[in-house]
Amino acid sequence: MNPAIGFASFLLLYLVPKCQGSGTDIALDAKATLLHRIDSLNLLIYTCLLTLTVLTIWVFKHRRVSWLHETGLAVIYGLIVGAIIRYASSTNQVTYIDAHPDADAKYNLSVPPDIVRFHFPDKIQISSGEAPIPNKTYAYSFRGEIVNLEQNEIDLKATFDPEIFFNIILPPIIFHAGYCLKRKYFFRNLGAILTFAMVGTALSALVIGSLMYGCVQLMPASLAASFTFLDTLYFGALISPTDPLTVLAIFSQLKVDVNLYAMIFGESVLNDAVALVLSGAIQNYEKRYSVDGGFEITAFLAAIGDFIGIFSLSLLVGALIGCLTALMTKFTHVRDWPLLESALFVLTSYAAFLIAEVFELTGVVAVLFCGICQAHYTYNNLSADSRNRTKQLFELLNFLAENFIFTYIGVSMFTFPKHHFDPWFIIAGFLTSMLGRAVNIYPLSFLLNLGRKPPIPMNFQHMLFFSGLRGAMSFALAIRNTVSEARQAMLTTTSLIVIATVVLQGGAATHALAYLRIPTGQGQNDENEALPYRDVRSDTPHGSGDGGGEKARLARLWGAVDSKLLKPLLTHARPPLTETLPSFLRPLGRVLTTTRQYTQAENSLRRTDSDSDLCIDEPQPVPTTIDPQQLWPGLVDTRISVEGITGSNI
Repeated sequence: MNPAIGFASFLLLYLVPKCQGSGTDIALDAKATLLHRIDSLNLLIYTCLLTLTVLTIWVFKHRRVSWLHETGLAVIYGLIVGAIIRYASSTNQVTYIDAHPDADAKYNLSVPPDIVRFHFPDKIQISSGEAPIPNKTYAYSFRGEIVNLEQNEIDLKATFDPEIFFNIILPPIIFHAGYCLKRKYFFRNLGAILTFAMVGTALSALVIGSLMYGCVQLMPASLAASFTFLDTLYFGALISPTDPLTVLAIFSQLKVDVNLYAMIFGESVLNDAVALVLSGAIQNYEKRYSVDGGFEITAFLAAIGDFIGIFSLSLLVGALIGCLTALMTKFTHVRDWPLLESALFVLTSYAAFLIAEVFELTGVVAVLFCGICQAHYTYNNLSADSRNRTKQLFELLNFLAENFIFTYIGVSMFTFPKHHFDPWFIIAGFLTSMLGRAVNIYPLSFLLNLGRKPPIPMNFQHMLFFSGLRGAMSFALAIRNTVSEARQAMLTTTSLIVIATVVLQGGAATHALAYLRIPTGQGQNDENEALPYRDVRSDTPHGSGDGGGEKARLARLWGAVDSKLLKPLLTHARPPLTETLPSFLRPLGRVLTTTRQYTQAENSLRRTDSDSDLCIDEPQPVPTTIDPQQLWPGLVDTRISVEGITGSNI
């Protein structure tokens, strides 16, 4: 026998079975490397998209282009790249095998198993020898129903887990909204903001849900059968929150009336939280109470109780975490290490979101009010470095997160496999969302004007209606569950509404301001008072806020409690608690008052910007120059100015 043939037979019979594991490891390493490259390519695509968006924004700002905002750019770039990924990608197809559960398996689409185990043959024949291969268990994560088996690797990887939006991307956006809230004008217009955000959002959801249910019943039977009234009501809840980021950016550039800005921004901040809690209450009604699909008054009242209870408890969690952080920064010397102080601030703020989610509350509400409390109290205790660092950090995170979401909305229109395009449902969605916004603004403005002096002028009402752009919260709620055909149709319609409102309405905001004759270039008279706005129907200037030029009654009551109790307790602000608490509580007041509060002078308080609350000045160095008037009080100082140059003649 040929020695070469004998040696090959020896390798085949004795060495190949022993090297089987090594070959498996090589194949698995190659697969892991491929997946790593695809993940890196996916992240690189989004990084390049954001970079391109930033550069285009710079060009637009340099050229003073105002007809397209950065979020509209992000959506357009996302649409282009999504189409390229969908139709021009040639990456390897996703591999799959068919796994059939046992006949008595209790798992189904609604209750997927945690782990799927594949049983391979116990032995494999290699010539005349046998090599045992032990069975292995592989873990797979549940991604929902498979729609397209021909999906390629990068197409699949470009689709993110919806929980990433809720747990990672949304928290910094919502926290930034609370942390940078214009609290002065927010409280001056508190009545209108709460009315539009809470009553208006609930009313809008009900109107949209009812109209959509009627429209669905007129559609083909295949689509109508997949929708219940609770489904359309859920659609009304998720499409009602507004995200007027584009409009507000233009408002800031053009210095539009601060009260109009406060109403639009304040409503958008709160209605995100209201819509999230409302959608959860609808789901709870469906899961816990709705048995036969009919309406149950007891269950309806219980769902309203869930809404109020979850919103209130979430608010309380966020406020408590914010106040706890304020106490820690007040009574410790962590401000001596600004990096640690900033890290503590960020971690406790994010903890508010996670604590609320763990206890089945709403993290968005918690992190929003945590941000408000952090800005109102903790910010005053931070060192100068930490103030600047936290402001800039959350501004940066908000910018990147917002633009990432809008970029992903564009990309997902082509890469997300669970879209359901139904033209009739899409048209009905556009029309009912506009009607819902109108019901939110005009009737409630009429009711507010009955007791509000000055009233909200009609051109402001039109701008409030026009500012109803949809954005990140609507998309995040829609993409969270796409199992059924009804939810897939909701996602497609929501994505198209977001794209249309951001690109078209956002781009037309400047023209809307001019058409409605809303004054621009006003800003603020000073850091305490806003310029009065002027109604286009008359030449009579109006004051600011609810209740004329004064603060709203609720805001005045809150201000008294805040300045005499909460500010001295949670910050170094004066007057100390020993002066504001009743005599029998003054021993406790002495414990909760720092030496810094006793020793600082009243005039050591300052405002860091036009909206900040009283903040403590950093210790100032001893001046190196001496005023001559301090040495020679009788000295006469005369100054002359020649062509803009000032000199001193003593």
